[in-house]
Amino acid sequence: MKKILLVEDDYLDVESIRRIFKRAKIEHELYVVHNGVDAITLLTQEVNRLTPDIIILDINMPKMSGIEFLGIIRNYYSLKNIKVYILTTSSEQYDKISTENLGISGYIIKPLTLEHEFFRSNFN
Repeated sequence: MKKILLVEDDYLDVESIRRIFKRAKIEHELYVVHNGVDAITLLTQEVNRLTPDIIILDINMPKMSGIEFLGIIRNYYSLKNIKVYILTTSSEQYDKISTENLGISGYIIKPLTLEHEFFRSNFN
């Protein structure tokens, strides 16, 4: 069973992800944090450290953007190879290029639907 960390500040998007995984029958353990600062803490704390198989990351969040978060985790030896998928409303070329340069595994544009074959092919 895959451990998935969802870093998303929009509660409706969190619920959409939960529903999509459930309807697609994707076996997973989903951990949710609402900003990059809390995600860094969860990934680097000494006690109860989370080592996810996949991170789904929003770009536009309070406290720390997804791009800042990516830059930080790519500098940690223990975190740099985790698959990261960007989840965003942004179609800005700058965001796409910046995240691709930081080694993302995929880019998902909101709104989300179960029809995103992406979810079935990348999370099972």
